[in-house]
Amino acid sequence: MEDKFEKLAKAYKEGASRLKTWSGFEVKEVYKPEDVEGIDYNKDIGPPGKYPFTRGIHSDMFRGRIWTKREVCGYGTPEDVNGRVKYLIEQGQTGLNVIFDLPTNFGIDSDHPFAEGDVGVLGMPYNSLVDMEKLMEGIPMETVSMSLIASSCSAPVVMSQYVALGKKRGLDISKFRGTIQNDPAHHYYSGYRDKFLPIDVMVENAIDIVEYCARYMPSWYTMNINMYDLREQGINAAQEIAFGSAFGIDYVKKSLERGLDIDSFAPRIAFYCSAHIDFFEEIAKLRAARRLWARIMKERFGAKDPRSWKFKFGVHTAGCSLVPQQPLNNIIRVAYEAMAAVLGGVQSLHCCSYDEPICLPTEQSHRLALRTQQVLAYETGVASVADPLAGSYYIENLTNRIEEEAVSIMNEIEEMGGMIAAVKRGWYEKEIEKASLEYQKEVETKERLVVGVNEFTIPPEEDTKEEVHVTPPESITKQIANVKKLKETRNKERVKKQLDILYRMAQEKEKRENLLPFIIDATSSYATIGEILGTIRMANGLSYDPLDIVKPPF
Repeated sequence: MEDKFEKLAKAYKEGASRLKTWSGFEVKEVYKPEDVEGIDYNKDIGPPGKYPFTRGIHSDMFRGRIWTKREVCGYGTPEDVNGRVKYLIEQGQTGLNVIFDLPTNFGIDSDHPFAEGDVGVLGMPYNSLVDMEKLMEGIPMETVSMSLIASSCSAPVVMSQYVALGKKRGLDISKFRGTIQNDPAHHYYSGYRDKFLPIDVMVENAIDIVEYCARYMPSWYTMNINMYDLREQGINAAQEIAFGSAFGIDYVKKSLERGLDIDSFAPRIAFYCSAHIDFFEEIAKLRAARRLWARIMKERFGAKDPRSWKFKFGVHTAGCSLVPQQPLNNIIRVAYEAMAAVLGGVQSLHCCSYDEPICLPTEQSHRLALRTQQVLAYETGVASVADPLAGSYYIENLTNRIEEEAVSIMNEIEEMGGMIAAVKRGWYEKEIEKASLEYQKEVETKERLVVGVNEFTIPPEEDTKEEVHVTPPESITKQIANVKKLKETRNKERVKKQLDILYRMAQEKEKRENLLPFIIDATSSYATIGEILGTIRMANGLSYDPLDIVKPPF
């Protein structure tokens, strides 16, 4: 057996263990001027705030305004989340970010038999306007920037709840700032397939939000394409921006088919990206994504408004890079990933909590994640200069290579008829499987080292964690009881009337109107998410309940 001094001598002499990026791009020992030959500064890079925005979408970047610190939050009841959100605001958070639970993601109410065990576990339930009222209790909607992570079939209902609450408070919704994820294909590619609604119907409903907000909520981001969840499934950096941009192209096409002017909605499209562990590759990826989207919007779609050319994005540090072994090491991983996001020019940032592979964040780990952002913003100096790595032979070379690879992938997608068509034919799943298998092989053979997992390990019994978040069981019981009570005490005739109207409007195919105003009316009558989406299902010839368990209440 190798003794400790032999191990010390061997470790002293070791060099870099992996000579390619996370995504597999070969890396040279040193980069020189010839590695950036052919790059035209004005055409391919340009100053910050100028097309093609490689260096950032603002001329002064973080000197003008530091990124929004937007930690994701969601568990238990809306009251629980309201309390945690207010705690984070007290700690210096600058934007709200609430995620919903699995039953809401699936479009069913908390009292559905299938929801048992999942209510409030991985997010917050959005059953009705009551839940939105409790979530936003004491929070001024007219001044906060709100992010609603409702990226699937549920997005039109959750969005309607927010609008309905604003109107109920007598507020001017045209002044609301925030984001609805509203990425209909996300529901499809993230494991739910077409169990709830056909993807084409979900896309139409998503475009309803785009159209409604273009008219009435000009400061609201109507579509936040979830590239982060794509990356979490194992794909690489070039695939992340290729797949996300390809989804964006499909949504833009659908919006144009609706008759919308490109510049009426394109400035309010945003992206939700990952910041993975390969520091330089992630910075280059974000720079490449900005340039790629600018070229797509200007050169392909002919957008005239420079705001339409800007790739605006939030970042979620890579949850899949965190491991349960020696969990405090995750603090370091998150800090590096967050710095890459900032050097890449992020607009809003969520830092994972170090205990994420084990549980939802405790109050302490949530605060530490926020402090990671604050140390970056106020102590390290990274916010002082726009795109400080521009001109680096390595960064510019890598930015080019990632963009070229992404364009190659997108051409393949185009030949299949677009990203949604590619997902439907199973191409996307095969790409995921290939990427995941390759990663696992590299970890098992130690070609890729993961500290605490396949190297620098300690016995499992020495891995400790003092506190684990557990969603209070009484919160779940309370939430289910509240939904049942609502259904018994509300004005049932009013609910039935609004659902009847929604049903008729959703049935229209030839002269289909935007459904969002009718969903807002149904929400205002305290119809639930399960009832509203069930009504839309029936209007499309499907059963009321996606699981064929619950019958229509009216």
